[in-house]
Amino acid sequence: MNTDSKKGTVYIVDDDEAIRDSLQWLLEGRQFHVRSFDSAESFLRHYDPKVVACLITDVRMNGMSGPELQEKLIERGSPLPIAIITGHGDVPLAVSTMKKGAVDFIQKPFEEAAITSLVTRMLEQAEITFSGQQEAANREALLGRLTARESQVLERIVAGRLNKQIADDLNISIKTVEAHRANIMEKLDANTVADLLKVALGSSGMSGKPA
Repeated sequence: MNTDSKKGTVYIVDDDEAIRDSLQWLLEGRQFHVRSFDSAESFLRHYDPKVVACLITDVRMNGMSGPELQEKLIERGSPLPIAIITGHGDVPLAVSTMKKGAVDFIQKPFEEAAITSLVTRMLEQAEITFSGQQEAANREALLGRLTARESQVLERIVAGRLNKQIADDLNISIKTVEAHRANIMEKLDANTVADLLKVALGSSGMSGKPA
């Protein structure tokens, strides 16, 4: 198992200092970057959604509980992979958190190999999600450069319409279509039509600024 590079941050949220220290010692010993918090409220004040990370939190804590913290993160649209620490009596509650998207739950007493494997898996998931979000944000930023008319032309290029057909569709000249195509290629940093399609088809929307 590769625990070499610190590909992300492991957040530990637990009001039990002994549990926090035990988990932090275990994970840091396997080269994970760890940040621990004694409450959900403290974690939320410091959480940076732009960082590749995962979260391990207890079910029951003073103040906000683990499931309540999960709800807060869901409300924020956070993709943070979550694992729940649970005692035997809390298993049904932990299962309910999984139905809401938690990756897994960790039963006390901990099995070191299982925790290490779970954290590795969660960080790999977080890296994939983060990369996807970054790509989507980059595409949206590029598409946001287009005027409304250029977006209309792009939609038709993606649909496979020829310049003459696009001109007829939009009631403009072929030369105007060609000018729009050139502007679109430049604004989307595309060298070929294939590059253009990669940007356009990777985005759910193509709205632009008024022409």
